[in-house]
Amino acid sequence: MPTLLIVVGSVLAAAQLVRFPHTNPPVTGDLAAPGEIGGTLRRACYDCHSNETQWPWYSAVAPLSWLLHHDVIEGRRRLNFSDWADYASDLGTAAQKLSQISRSIATDTMAPWYYLVLHPSARLTAAERDRIAQWTEQELERRRSAH
Repeated sequence: MPTLLIVVGSVLAAAQLVRFPHTNPPVTGDLAAPGEIGGTLRRACYDCHSNETQWPWYSAVAPLSWLLHHDVIEGRRRLNFSDWADYASDLGTAAQKLSQISRSIATDTMAPWYYLVLHPSARLTAAERDRIAQWTEQELERRRSAH
């Protein structure tokens, strides 16, 4: 048993040598949402879906840091509120992103359970989910009417 603990401890110590950068690229065009909607999205989504990630202390501890880095990179790739201007310039892309937001909120697939364990403030109430769903529908209709 002591040998196993030494091996596990050595592997965890060696894992600390594998580091990923905690980057927050510049915001090129943030989402323009009404105050309450924007605040809710910022509180619940921006850590993984923007260039304004708050990197907590445990994001420097492997192997958890690897998961966090992966989730942020993947989250930004799928939806990045800090690059919203790029989406907004293309009606199809904006519509797709708004639909994804609505679907993820309605089906309660965002945020992942393990994120919510460490960030309970990111949990959305039913009322917040409804308001975001209504806003995405209004925004989709506004964009359709404008074009």
